Amino acid sequence: MDSRADAILPETMLPPAGIRLVADTALDRRDNGRLLVGGAPLRIIRLSDTGARVVGSWLDGEPLADADQARRLARRLLDAGVVHPVVAPVADHDLTDLTVVIPAYNDADGLARCLGSLGDLPVIVVDDASQNSAEIAALCERHGAQLIRHHANQGPAVARNTGLVPVATSLVAFVDTDVELWPGWLNHLVGHFEDRRVVAVAPRIRSRPGDSLLESYEQHHSPLDLGDRRALVAPNNPVSYVPAAVLVARVDAISEIGGFDAEMRTGEDVDLVWRLVANGGLVRYDPTVDVEHRPRDSWMALLDQRRSYGSSAADLGTRHGSRVAPARCSRWSAAAWAAAAAGHPIVGLGAAVGSAAALKRKLDPLPDSLAMTIRIAGTGHLHAGHGIARAVARVWWPLAVLIALIRPRARPLIVAAMLGPSLLDWVRGARPAGLMSSLALRLADDFAYGAGVWQGVLRTSDPTSLIPDFPGGSTQTVETQTDQG
Repeated sequence: MDSRADAILPETMLPPAGIRLVADTALDRRDNGRLLVGGAPLRIIRLSDTGARVVGSWLDGEPLADADQARRLARRLLDAGVVHPVVAPVADHDLTDLTVVIPAYNDADGLARCLGSLGDLPVIVVDDASQNSAEIAALCERHGAQLIRHHANQGPAVARNTGLVPVATSLVAFVDTDVELWPGWLNHLVGHFEDRRVVAVAPRIRSRPGDSLLESYEQHHSPLDLGDRRALVAPNNPVSYVPAAVLVARVDAISEIGGFDAEMRTGEDVDLVWRLVANGGLVRYDPTVDVEHRPRDSWMALLDQRRSYGSSAADLGTRHGSRVAPARCSRWSAAAWAAAAAGHPIVGLGAAVGSAAALKRKLDPLPDSLAMTIRIAGTGHLHAGHGIARAVARVWWPLAVLIALIRPRARPLIVAAMLGPSLLDWVRGARPAGLMSSLALRLADDFAYGAGVWQGVLRTSDPTSLIPDFPGGSTQTVETQTDQG
C-alpha cells in the first residue's frame, strides 16, 4: 500500500475499534489470503503473511482491535470497498443529536404515517406550498413537529435546505413523506457515524408489496431499491448513488458543500452524494436496514417519474461530466463489442485476447496471474457488454430504432441489446408478470427514462449524458497495492 497516504492520516480518521468487517460479495481472496482482488476501481492488494492472517480473522468475525497498524489496514480496505463495516445499533437515548427534516407537498396521509413512526425525535417539516396547508399544519401541531412553510413551490432540494437551516444537531435524517419507517431503522444507520470519515448513510428502500401488476413491477424494478449488497457509494461504483428519500448525514458535511443544488428538482440527491464524495467523505449503503416506499398511483405516474429521472441526467452531466455517462468500459471492451456488432466476431475476439495479454503482463509479478487474468478480463468484457446493452435500451434507443429502420441486418442485434438484460433479470427471478409482459413493461420503463434524457439534452444543449466513457487501460482499471501489515 501507499505508506505515505497512511502516514498523514490522523488518528481521528481511522475506523473505530470494535467494529466487525465483512467481505464485499465480489471479493476474491487468493494465495492463502495474501492477495485480495476486488473493489471499484478493481484493486489487487497484496498482503504479508501477518496481514493475511489479520484480515482472515476479521472475516471470520473477530472485531477490529484497538491497534494503530490494524486500524490503518482496515481503513485502506474499507476505503477500497473490498470490506464493509458491520456496526452495532445505538440505543434510543443516543439519538438525541439528530433532527429529522421532512419536505412535504400535499401528501398529508403519508406525512401522518411518517410522523407517527418517528417517536420523540425532533422533526422539522417544510411545507413546500401544499394546497392542503391547513391539514399539514394540524398534523405538525399534533405530533409536536416544527413547521416551516414556503409560499411558492420550490422543489424538494430547496425544501430540504430550508429545513436544514434551523437544525442544531450534528446529524440530520432527510425523510420523504411517501416512505414508511420501521422501529430501529435509525439506530442501525447512526452507528456508521462512529467512523469519522462517513458523512452519509442510506438504507435499502423497497417498494411496498401489493397485489396489483404495478405494485409487483415496482417491487422488482423500483429505481429507489439498490439491492441487497453492502456498498461504498461513489460514481462508477456498483452502487453509484443513494436517494435522499431516506438519507442520514452529517450536518457540517452537507453545509460545507452548500447543501442540495437549489436549481435541480430531480437528480439533486445524486448530485449531493457525488459532491460529498468529491469533498473527501465516505457515503455508505446499508441494505441490512430497509424501509418501504409507496409506489406510484398509476402507470402514467410511473412513466412520468422515470422520464423525470432521465431528464436530470443532462443537469448531472453539466455538473459532473463523464461520471453520468450512460455506459463506461475500457477501449478494449468497446472495440471488442463494436467489432462483434459490425459482424466481425473474430476481430472482436482478437481485441478481447489482446486486452487479456496486456493485463497478463501487468499481473505477471503476482502468483496465479493467468487465472486472475482470465477472471478479470472475462468478467470485464461481460460487464461491458451488459452495460452497453442497457445504454442502448435506456438512452440510445432513438438512435437504435433509426438504425433498425435503415439497416435491417442490424435489427436482431438491436433487439437483443434492448431485451437481453431484462431477459437476464427475469431469469434471475425479477418476474413481476409473465415473460412477455415483464419485457414489455421494462421496455416502456426504459423508453420513458431515455425520453427524459433526450429532453434534458435538448433543454440544456449539453450532450454529455449521451456520450459513453471509454477510459484507457486494460479490460478494467486495475490498481495493485502492497501492504506489509
